[in-house]
Amino acid sequence: MSSVTASAADARAVGAARQRTADAYRSVRETTLRLAAPLAPEDTVAQSMPEASPVKWHLAHTTWFFEAFVLARDPAYRPPHPDWHYLFNSYYQSVGPMHARPQRGLLTRPTLDEVVAWRAHVDGCLLERLARDDGPALHALVRLGLNHEQQHQELLLTDVKHLFSIHPLRPAYREDLAAPPAGRATPLRFVPGETGVRTIGHAAEGEGFAFDCETPRHGVLLQPHALADRCATNAEFLEFVRDGGYRTPALWMAEGWDLVCREGWTRPLYWMEDEASEFTLGGVRALDPHAPVCHVSFFEADAFARWAGARLPTEAEWETRAARLPVRGNFLDDGLLHPAPAGAGEGPRQLFGDVWEWTSSPYVAYPGFRPLPGALGEYNGKFMCGQWVLRGGSCATPAGHVRATYRNFFHPAARWQFAGIRLAKDTAGQGPTAEQEGR
Repeated sequence: MSSVTASAADARAVGAARQRTADAYRSVRETTLRLAAPLAPEDTVAQSMPEASPVKWHLAHTTWFFEAFVLARDPAYRPPHPDWHYLFNSYYQSVGPMHARPQRGLLTRPTLDEVVAWRAHVDGCLLERLARDDGPALHALVRLGLNHEQQHQELLLTDVKHLFSIHPLRPAYREDLAAPPAGRATPLRFVPGETGVRTIGHAAEGEGFAFDCETPRHGVLLQPHALADRCATNAEFLEFVRDGGYRTPALWMAEGWDLVCREGWTRPLYWMEDEASEFTLGGVRALDPHAPVCHVSFFEADAFARWAGARLPTEAEWETRAARLPVRGNFLDDGLLHPAPAGAGEGPRQLFGDVWEWTSSPYVAYPGFRPLPGALGEYNGKFMCGQWVLRGGSCATPAGHVRATYRNFFHPAARWQFAGIRLAKDTAGQGPTAEQEGR
């Protein structure tokens, strides 16, 4: 190949990469606005609890991220509202001070229209920047920002769900939201997992985007174990409830039992008192006994597992199984916005989508972990204390956002996320066949 031909090929490759990044940027930013579209302006301002954020804040914070970490790299860029950075910085202390998280619902100004106009301004500037800058550093920052915004797309939905659930009228986010297709859960079975030394984590090169907390790739030792072939269902969790699960302290971690007593927990977060209906993004609907139970805390998941004579999987056990499967499932893009029953099939199902799956693994650094340089190093690393890992994505997670190595994390008391349960068992000493009927 001549140098002229090679140069032309290189130019085409650069142009194609630029176009892919620009297309992905437009798609993600438009999706966020589309998720906010069913809401009235009044809906976008309210904050239901300190852990949640108003929709308007999500729209603004994701815009702030691109302005602060991408556009601000250009000394010629002038932010149109520099004082808004204080309002919409989340927790990046090295960038500057920020408004208190529990008081985000008090930010009636700027208005929703002003925030949307700011989004449009930043979008125009960023796309123009992409058109004239082919540097890999810029594209890497934009990819990080897009994955960050996809996280906030899920948070936007979970925060709206919590907000509407405590409204006396329990309004629906979308009245036209279709119910998940009917299905019947097959009897729970346990499928043998891999044993011995295995490798987990994301490789630094050649595997596409990953957050820094997914690296580096490293070896783990897996003991004989088996994973449930599907998530625990509403019917199975209802049996736990009716068997006195929330009244039996021996099933609970001490901190979890304190929460049960203090908060009066008797069922998953959005179940109604009749234990036959639940609040959804489509309003109050019948509880599907075959769908995965969701909106349970780590403490509830752990207590249920103990009651069932099982345990929660470690994140290494989960990943070594999920890495062998395609990333398919009920995601945000399917439009159900609610977990659906597992389909028929052999081996583990629902590893991706439907509900995030609590693991027994604390959220800590992998051996050799190094956070991103500069302020972006605050993205994940500083939260590696007192939180637990969830895997697999949910019905509110954008398709293409998760992968087998993806590590979500929340405090063990968190219930407002689409979090559910997959059981695991130790199988040492049980012989070559670990597959068995579950309770």
